[in-house]
Amino acid sequence: MDTRHTAVILIGFQNDYFAPEGALHGVVHHQAQSVLDNTLRLVDALPSDVLVLATPIVFQPGYPEMEEPVGILKLIRERGAFAAGQPGCDTIEPLLQRAPRVRVVPGKRGFNAFHGTSLLQVLRENSISQVLLAGVVTSICIDSTARYAADQGYKVGVLSDCTAGRNATEQSVFCDSLFPMYASVLTADEALEALAPTESLAR
Repeated sequence: MDTRHTAVILIGFQNDYFAPEGALHGVVHHQAQSVLDNTLRLVDALPSDVLVLATPIVFQPGYPEMEEPVGILKLIRERGAFAAGQPGCDTIEPLLQRAPRVRVVPGKRGFNAFHGTSLLQVLRENSISQVLLAGVVTSICIDSTARYAADQGYKVGVLSDCTAGRNATEQSVFCDSLFPMYASVLTADEALEALAPTESLAR
């Protein structure tokens, strides 16, 4: 991987998913800590020229963005998750502590991190050709974002140990069977190895 043209996109690293008292912590609680530990280790070890972007989902109070939500969006509204100005909406403290290494791209309102945000523009401005995805939920936001990125011509990598599904079976199905149809699936360690600088041999 060329570090100058690679971006790591962090999706959903917010209190409502990762804090024990978060409104949706129960959705990914079985993997939340390991995903967080692996992702922070990855961010800390990345070469400095790898772009790191966070795309938090934020809704206005009262959820005017949703007319007749279904599925997880309905659950978000029912539980009051990701509402602007509420603690659950905030980016988790460990990522905040890593500013300005992690650049926030605001505007996400749904599953796909490109929709409603300037993410595509940021990637183009930085000459990015490959994206690596970390975060939650594997079957929803990770999948939606990965498919869109692939459609836009990006090489896509999904970090299997930096993502969490709603359960182990879901995570396995996506990482073993679905993602490989349009993306690479690799661990944080494999990504770091691929991004490690190579020394040219003196002749």
